Amino acid sequence: MSEHVATAHGHEHEHAEEVSIWPAVISIGILFAVPFAFAFQFVYHNGLYAALCLGLGVPMIVMGIIGWTREAIGGVPVAEGLAPPAMGWFIVAEALIFLSFFATYWVLRLGAPVWPPEGTVELPKVMPLVMTAVLVASSFTIHFAEGRLAQGDRSGFLRWLLLTMLLGFGFIGMSAYEWNHLLHEGFTPASNVFGTMFYTITGFHGAHVIVGLGIFLTMLFPALRGRINEGLVKSGSLYWHFVDIIWFFVVSQVYFWV
Repeated sequence: MSEHVATAHGHEHEHAEEVSIWPAVISIGILFAVPFAFAFQFVYHNGLYAALCLGLGVPMIVMGIIGWTREAIGGVPVAEGLAPPAMGWFIVAEALIFLSFFATYWVLRLGAPVWPPEGTVELPKVMPLVMTAVLVASSFTIHFAEGRLAQGDRSGFLRWLLLTMLLGFGFIGMSAYEWNHLLHEGFTPASNVFGTMFYTITGFHGAHVIVGLGIFLTMLFPALRGRINEGLVKSGSLYWHFVDIIWFFVVSQVYFWV
């Protein structure tokens, strides 16, 4: 299946539509690796099933990223198509999911006679501020990467993209460190209702950061070979800004409104 895209000179170039199974593979992998594994481990206390979900999900995520990247490197040029507008609608859907989590948290928080509930440890205050600064910086760096790409500066685009990814991985590393610290203090999803909501909301946001890094990887490897899909770059940048904005709600509601 193909489509014709008219150029400014009136000529038509044939572009293959971008159809790939790998985004679906990545999504299914994330489903197994994050919510399923989380539920089996912390809700049903079944470590075997949690490990099986991770064993299925993580390889699917890796294979999906590799497959999608190989397609981008070796495929034919594609039209920008509906990628950025479609990403906008996807973000709306994701925002509604986050809203449902926050609404649940607000109902529990405002309806509780005592808050935080018994069993809650003191949450760190400096680390989330550092994490906020890192994400804000990453929004600027991906914006600069887009600007370099618009100017035709591929090397500049790569430098800013790599810096964005470094900041994103740093954020994930700090999240993992913080979770590990709280778990060792005995604060788990099973400690109380706040523990359940804390790990659910921060974990769901962290999963979105991982997805964003996966999108950046699918930009990076083809770009190193001289192939850049501008539609993917615009979509990935838009998604990353959304993830950063959501973090402001997470940090203000979960960390500082206790």
